[in-house]
Amino acid sequence: MCGIAGELRFDGSAPDQATIERMMAQLARRGPDSQGFWRDGPVAFGHRRLAIIDLSERSRQPMVDVSCGLSLVFNGTIYNYPELRAELHHLGHVFFSDGDTEVILRAYAEWGEACVERLHGMFAFAIWDSRKQQLFLARDRLGIKPLYFARTNNFFRFASNTQALLAAGAIDTRIDPIALHHQFTLHSVVPSPHTILRGIRKLEQGTTLTLDVAGNETTRRYWSLKAQRPAIAKTEAEWTEAIHEALRVAVKKRIEIADVKVGVLLSGGLDSSLLVALLAEQGVPDLMTFSIGFEDHPEERGNEFEYSDAVADHFGTRHHKIAIPNDEVLRRLPEAVDCMAEPMVSQDVISFYLLSEQVSKTVKVVQSGQGADEVFAGYSWHPKMAAESWPYVDRLRRHYFDREHGEFAVLSAPTFQVGDVTGELMAAKLAEPYADEFIDQLLRAEATLLITDDPVKRVDNMTMAWGLEARVPFLDHHLVELAAQMPPELKLGSGGKHVLKKISRGLLPDLVIDRPKGYFPMPALKFVRGEFLDFMRGILDSQACRQRGLYQRTYVEQLLAEPEKHLTRIQGSKLWHLALLELWLQRNVAGT
Repeated sequence: MCGIAGELRFDGSAPDQATIERMMAQLARRGPDSQGFWRDGPVAFGHRRLAIIDLSERSRQPMVDVSCGLSLVFNGTIYNYPELRAELHHLGHVFFSDGDTEVILRAYAEWGEACVERLHGMFAFAIWDSRKQQLFLARDRLGIKPLYFARTNNFFRFASNTQALLAAGAIDTRIDPIALHHQFTLHSVVPSPHTILRGIRKLEQGTTLTLDVAGNETTRRYWSLKAQRPAIAKTEAEWTEAIHEALRVAVKKRIEIADVKVGVLLSGGLDSSLLVALLAEQGVPDLMTFSIGFEDHPEERGNEFEYSDAVADHFGTRHHKIAIPNDEVLRRLPEAVDCMAEPMVSQDVISFYLLSEQVSKTVKVVQSGQGADEVFAGYSWHPKMAAESWPYVDRLRRHYFDREHGEFAVLSAPTFQVGDVTGELMAAKLAEPYADEFIDQLLRAEATLLITDDPVKRVDNMTMAWGLEARVPFLDHHLVELAAQMPPELKLGSGGKHVLKKISRGLLPDLVIDRPKGYFPMPALKFVRGEFLDFMRGILDSQACRQRGLYQRTYVEQLLAEPEKHLTRIQGSKLWHLALLELWLQRNVAGT
């Protein structure tokens, strides 16, 4: 797990090492163990390393093999690298290291661009093929690892976060109106290729990009998800066992493929608790778990220690419980915003940031439960939408969209007005072929589009801010493919995640299985009052905000007057949405 950066010049000049070093400085927190630089003709790579597999210098990056004319920078983990290594060795490849990085290099040498279809894991990487004079970039199937880029007539640059690209300079930092519409409609999800800044794009998940020195560009989608019933029907018991076994394998791979200690982020919810149960089931010794909590509000508790304590006690884990006062949250909030590659409004961003800080003092790798709700229908809106007969995208509008298109027109200044681009995007996504029912289409859209830029990005950014690698077994692509074929009733039943609850019964305490859905709560960002209200008012009343002219002032004043009245359909603070975006722009974009 690392931070990567690079540049390919189209103008015949050589990349400037100082530019790459500025980019690497912005990636230092992602890779605190070492750094490397490499340059050859029109291309240069930079790398910041978080050593997880093969801790020796042999796996240091950029990794270069002069004999085959290939150079690589890689961020992620390949869980099937031992099997691939054996296969490649049989084909005649000789290895000089023991990690997964070199396996990617050899796989590309053997299979070319098709190598990505053989990789099982989370990854973003770039390979320079000096013989073809081509740059090849790839991102994993579900977008677990980030890959941003900027392109002009003179260069193409890529990096693991937007801050690195901004540090390199020559970026168009104007607001992208399409991204702005997504930002305020999909609770800060901005699907690829857009970002909030016009000059920065991101490679779509499950996609590769090839560039030559003349600037010719080719993209290829190498993976898509089918959500159709299999030809041979399975009983509920057969589905339950198949999912259970796929989860066992996913969890096992993510504990075995590491040369360092692995822990679990334990929220006390079903998903993370089930990970603990499966690890205990496999006899993992000295299992470490970590939970975080905040101050209560009258309307909502600020911790779920009741449930995480029960799981930790049940399995005898070495449990770490962290309580954070509200004044600490407010003081540290700007730090978390600095570590967001894109502005994210989820209340638990700060939770993951502060939790990761403490966890990183003990372990370098954790397993986390992200993805289970999107894959197995765990949200409150899933059964509601499934029961309705409205057109598909209208069901999303009624239960999921933060704002109607008309409200966006009132929110944003005339300069940023666009058509209903979010509604059009989601309608097209839901209409894609190879899905049997509406709920299949909905869950596929969540797993292959929406999740990438909400919980997945959130966890990556906040853990990697502390040099901590987060692994997400519920997003193992073999498990996701299997679950997509499963009948909807096995997901929607039992109030959601029926099959996971069936697996958990007898493994977990009943109070964890039967509890209402939970998360890492942060009530102060939902029920905005006191110092938090003053903080947001100061951002939105600042000279920078007024000069930017992003928002219509009448809308801002309406939210400031009654902040707790204006919540989204999934109970997010609309005031926080505006304040967060403006704060991110002020802290991350020069001159704002």
